[in-house]
Amino acid sequence: MLKLREEAGRCLLCAEPVCTKSCKHGYDPAAMVRSVWFENKENAASHVNAVVCASCPGECEKSCIHYDRNIRIKEMIAQLPEPEEKHADLSIEFCGIKCENPFFLSSSVVASGYEMCAKALEMGWAGIVYKTVSPFMPKEASPRFACVSDGQETHFEGFRNIEQISEHTVEYDIDVLRRLKKDFPSKVIAASIMGSTDEEWANLAHLCTEAGLDFIECNFSCPHMTAKGLGADVGTNPDLVGHYTKIVKENSEIPVLAKMTPNITNMEIPAAAAVKNGADGIAAINTIKSITGIELSSMAPQPAVNGMSAVSGYSGNAVKPIALRFIHDMAVCEELKGIPISGMGGIETWKDAAEFIALGCTNVQVTTAVMQYGYRIIDDLVSGLSGFLAKMGYENLAQMAGTALSHIINADDIDRDTVSYPKFERKKCLGCGRCYISCFDGGHQAIKFGEDRQPYLVPEKCVGCHLCRLVCPAGAIKAGSRVKNTRRLS
Repeated sequence: MLKLREEAGRCLLCAEPVCTKSCKHGYDPAAMVRSVWFENKENAASHVNAVVCASCPGECEKSCIHYDRNIRIKEMIAQLPEPEEKHADLSIEFCGIKCENPFFLSSSVVASGYEMCAKALEMGWAGIVYKTVSPFMPKEASPRFACVSDGQETHFEGFRNIEQISEHTVEYDIDVLRRLKKDFPSKVIAASIMGSTDEEWANLAHLCTEAGLDFIECNFSCPHMTAKGLGADVGTNPDLVGHYTKIVKENSEIPVLAKMTPNITNMEIPAAAAVKNGADGIAAINTIKSITGIELSSMAPQPAVNGMSAVSGYSGNAVKPIALRFIHDMAVCEELKGIPISGMGGIETWKDAAEFIALGCTNVQVTTAVMQYGYRIIDDLVSGLSGFLAKMGYENLAQMAGTALSHIINADDIDRDTVSYPKFERKKCLGCGRCYISCFDGGHQAIKFGEDRQPYLVPEKCVGCHLCRLVCPAGAIKAGSRVKNTRRLS
């Protein structure tokens, strides 16, 4: 049987897709495939008609321009579940500001000009945090992006950049922001700001307030500023975070967020310093300092600029586990109780966003996914999350916020008196022996590989670590019932 998301992952996600253009019935197969890729298959069927498509000659599929093999659109449609009928209201209040949904563009290249931001807002994004406004005007490097791929043609797992803040003057950016707020009064328009002196921070705060913006985000976290005393240099110093937060608050009447750097052990320390000095909310995380790899033929890290590179920020879906950890740490910190958190770091699908919300975020921001796939991902972010909330019986988004926190406990409190042994599903087993290899070389030698090319558990050696389940390419190993752990350590 066709694996839906695997097939969707092959799609080139074209601009002006020819498959949709070739559909004589006016359906949108491209949107269907995209919905599957963004883990929104419950809504994918709404873009097509399974009955009509079953008897159709499949012009959409024939027109596919894939360089290898056409996407099997008809087979995908045949496997789709019925469309979700119920959808919940995603509106939520963040820092006292009404938002039509929790999805914002984060401060970056995806929110760096009037035309770009206006397009995103028209497509359904609830708000934007404009690319960092500052008197410091950087010279950008070329190239300045690199990626870490997971092998799929249309997807990279991690993304590295040496992109800096806005290259425009403060006056230019403030004018853009003023126009955006005037033209989109119901949307949330915010600015990220960064100064290097008290006077610069104060002036930027005053200008943002005067422009009628909804909130200010203080960039205490950019990991690769070329000038000292900016970005992450500030964010790792709680005294400076508190000092500049206080100055911004003293010069503005609108909510102020402090954007935290992950290039630190305990994010809650500078976050608490910001709140103590008036911050209304926290934004996290910014990108992680990294070197994503070396091109061994030249010994230059990527992206290489005339053979040279620098430590710089890493983002994309690969950083999500790290972001979630920091969100959790701040959500359970007593000094930050009740403080709104805007979460970011690896959000691509509605499921990613839901995880941040489950840990207490009431707003999420996206950059890297937009750089890969465009503003259009907002369709599946909204419909996917809305459908999930309705399915789970939540009346509103706020009810879900923080619901996962009670399931995260100290390592000392984890149940170590029971064990769940792996359960082999013979009909699904391919006989590859991957489970055997991993268990013998990286586990407890608790699996034997029979002459019939089937794995067999050695119960007296098994500790229920589930490494075998994770490496199985066929999904033929499941978690068994949890029983009392009678194994004795020798």
